[in-house]
Amino acid sequence: MATDLQDKLSALRIERDERPPSTWTPLRIGVLLGIVIVAVLGAWIAFRPRPVQVKTVAVQETTKVAGGAAAVLNASGYVTARRQATVSSKITGKVTEVLVEEGMQVKEGQILARLDGSQMQQALGLSEAQLEASRRMIVESEARLREATIRKNRIGGLAAQGVASPADRDAVDAEVEVIAAQIATQRQQTRAAEREVAIARQNLDDTVIRAPFDGVAISKNAQPGEIISPMSAGGGFTRTGISTIVDMSSLEIEVDVNEAYIQRVQAGQKVQATLDAYRDWQIPAHVITTIPAADRQKATVTVRIGFDQLDPRILPDMGIKVAFLADEGLAAAVGTGARVVRVPRAAIRGGGGDEFVFVVKGEGELERRAVKIGASADDPVDVVAGLTAGERVVVEGPSDLKAGMIVSERKD
Repeated sequence: MATDLQDKLSALRIERDERPPSTWTPLRIGVLLGIVIVAVLGAWIAFRPRPVQVKTVAVQETTKVAGGAAAVLNASGYVTARRQATVSSKITGKVTEVLVEEGMQVKEGQILARLDGSQMQQALGLSEAQLEASRRMIVESEARLREATIRKNRIGGLAAQGVASPADRDAVDAEVEVIAAQIATQRQQTRAAEREVAIARQNLDDTVIRAPFDGVAISKNAQPGEIISPMSAGGGFTRTGISTIVDMSSLEIEVDVNEAYIQRVQAGQKVQATLDAYRDWQIPAHVITTIPAADRQKATVTVRIGFDQLDPRILPDMGIKVAFLADEGLAAAVGTGARVVRVPRAAIRGGGGDEFVFVVKGEGELERRAVKIGASADDPVDVVAGLTAGERVVVEGPSDLKAGMIVSERKD
């Protein structure tokens, strides 16, 4: 009996050295760490600083005339052709032959293309036949007039002798007048037929398209089999030109100058031009005229500039930069210039010798860069030190910009 009681008490005793199994398995620990990482990353994305939007431009490199003071104004523009034409036809027709290619030198009157002229040829043949028939009718009427005139003279003599009656004489007189009137009408009809022949010949000649002046073909806009017309038609399937011809001897420069500086430009003023394609080549030029009209939207005035000497490397629509020289004596310095960089005046901050700009680095981070600018009041500004060509600087942005900020660029 005592033994059974001891066994039961032993069964009820708690073993202190035995612990329940742990619930923190490696899988649960990994899931918990993942949740923590996602939460931290979401908080960082939600509360990180937003990039500030700014407008930037690239630092440009150009050539400045030796001596610095030679250039009183800088501007940029394009090479333009004063004499340029897209050659088309006077009539609508199908192209049968194109004799021009891009880059080809053409002479005034040279055949560029031909149109199908079969219908015009038939119309010309009809007009010529009608003209010939009209001329033959005149010959016939003139013969009748001669016959009527002979009878009139004969009857007139007989009437004088009392043999013919006055009625016979009046009848033959009337016949002569009618035939003479018919001849006059037929001659007018013949002249009208001659005009129709001339029109038909002109229409046939218009199927041959010729160059209006000496120049170079810069485009070929149509192919044999296509329809060409002087007006756009056919839902875009009708060509309006065969080729564009440019008179290379009429090339010049057009630049837009801010109206605040237009007083620095005068007719005949010497200019140094630099093509964007050939930045080490300084081209002597001169001001032709200032177009007497301002653009109210851009506050600029267009200036025409002529090349002192043309060169085959100068092509229409090339970008070009110009420096207006102070006087004729300093123009001799052209070709001995130094390379400088320029930025818009809006990019320069500070003053009194402490000028600086904000440069956008690779990841959109701002760098405050001290610069040294030239003495000229022009816009863009010459930067003597602190920048290199190709770097991007801020020209528009919040007033509280500072180094280290992250920005997003808006490039114009």
